[in-house]
Amino acid sequence: MKLLFFDRSGFVMVLKKLTEDRFRWPRREVPVVVLTTEQLHWILDGIDIDAMIRHPVRQYQIAG
Repeated sequence: MKLLFFDRSGFVMVLKKLTEDRFRWPRREVPVVVLTTEQLHWILDGIDIDAMIRHPVRQYQIAG
């Protein structure tokens, strides 16, 4: 996996290759996938983020 980002002083390129197995990249219909920092860490740790099921986001209001 190659990551390219800009850190205000120049571009940084990071390369990570697994000796065994493969990264489980998210299956999307778009050419560019936007990830959160947390999702990127999960992928680098070998977690398939498409197989994860999140709890629904709850919206609470204060009554009174």
